[in-house]
Amino acid sequence: MAHKYLIGIDNGTSGAKCIAVDETGKVAASATVEYPLYTPRPGWAEQKPEDWWNAVAEGLNKIVKCVPRDEIAGVSFSGQMHGLVALDEANQVIRPAILWCDQRTQKQCDWITEKAGGAQGLLEYTNNAMLTGYTGGKLLWLREEEPDNFAKMRRFICPKDYIRFQLTGELATDVSDASGTGFFNTRERRWSDSLIELAGLPRSIFPDVLESCERAGRVTREAAQATGLPEGLPVYAGGGDAVIQTTGAGLIEPGILGVVIGTAGNVSMGLKGYADNPGGKLQMFCNNAPDLWHAFGCTLTAGGAYRWYRDTLCEMDCAVARHLGVNAYDAMGAQAERSRPGSNGVVFLPYLTGERCPYPDPNARGAFYGLSLSTSRGDMNRAVMEGVTYSLRQVGDLMRTLAAPEKIYVSGGGSTSKLWRQIVADVFRLPVYTMSAASEGGAYGAVLVAGVGAGVWKDLREAAGVLRVETSTEPNPANYAAYEDSFGIYARLYGALKPVFDFGAELGY
Repeated sequence: MAHKYLIGIDNGTSGAKCIAVDETGKVAASATVEYPLYTPRPGWAEQKPEDWWNAVAEGLNKIVKCVPRDEIAGVSFSGQMHGLVALDEANQVIRPAILWCDQRTQKQCDWITEKAGGAQGLLEYTNNAMLTGYTGGKLLWLREEEPDNFAKMRRFICPKDYIRFQLTGELATDVSDASGTGFFNTRERRWSDSLIELAGLPRSIFPDVLESCERAGRVTREAAQATGLPEGLPVYAGGGDAVIQTTGAGLIEPGILGVVIGTAGNVSMGLKGYADNPGGKLQMFCNNAPDLWHAFGCTLTAGGAYRWYRDTLCEMDCAVARHLGVNAYDAMGAQAERSRPGSNGVVFLPYLTGERCPYPDPNARGAFYGLSLSTSRGDMNRAVMEGVTYSLRQVGDLMRTLAAPEKIYVSGGGSTSKLWRQIVADVFRLPVYTMSAASEGGAYGAVLVAGVGAGVWKDLREAAGVLRVETSTEPNPANYAAYEDSFGIYARLYGALKPVFDFGAELGY
């Protein structure tokens, strides 16, 4: 019997990943192509959309050669959220895209929040705060700081939408990416015209909005020549990575917490209906099916903190690991296991690039607390893992006000560590599972979306049936007390250090 193949494209921050998957869920081909990130000023982060497209075209050409072209049923997308791609009247890119991790828009975010009647007033429009990473603040910044470019702009889209535009020639976004702009009415799944008017932005620059599984166009002749995809192939809208990677991990029904330990970290939960944002601290997005919503909280530095620790404080250990042919992270994990739960009193704050949830604070900075003459490298190593997990637990505690989770699906690079999975299980006091294809990230979620759109599966619930449990980790009650003590210290440190963070920011640190 002939297979049907589906293509998933993940337009990430460090590179583009393209995968081909058959209807049984098996990955038939995968290719990743990297591209640069530019930081023209401290706190700024930009990329060139043409770099994204070139990388995607290269990746698609590689994987399409591995499957029968006439058996490809559809293609869809995952992509880094909140980026601003500004297009002129000819749909040409006006300036480099401003990314999710860019921090230049605090002034503009404060302005629109005050204009809307404060934080609570803004929630009435969108059910979300206007965070510095959001697309909305970037639109206001462009109007204020680059008026010539703003005057040229006829439409904006998000990063993955640019790839879809290159494939189809059609401009649109989807409900999940629109949710992350700060100008979207997530209750009614449409643009908040009243907030757009309040901000004084032209309504015409906001793109059409599709549901994630909705067909957005077909591959054009030019795109087929550039990518190797069949001309006329159906293309489905896709979604923002924070949402669609949870789809790829199987988080369709409530009761499951999704924990991602990637460069950044996040905790998410699917919701069967609309829910108000608790304290405005979470991000409440539309999910990849019309009857689903998505609660989400992002911590800006998770696995990135562990990589920083490796590169900054473990240089000699890494050199020894390379000499022995051992993975550096495996060696670090063995070192951390020589410590004990609570890291002998050492606590790490992972705010290396500021923080988003539960403290939206670009001034926050990382710190080690509790160092003494008896502190070992293993204590510091383990403390980084634990500190990242504590930051994720704080987000998870907000989720518990919406629904009671029964288990955790963990993914991202940190999930490959057996020790880190145990720490997550013990700190959250929930069983932890890794799922098949979790390493494929948002690209696999894009495959499931494409499959539903193409009729391979009737809905996302059926599509998630191709996933299977790969590892399971039960919480160890013997570790609860040590982690509660350590977490208690962690939870008090941000408030204690907040005046220091702000003073440091005044000094330029």
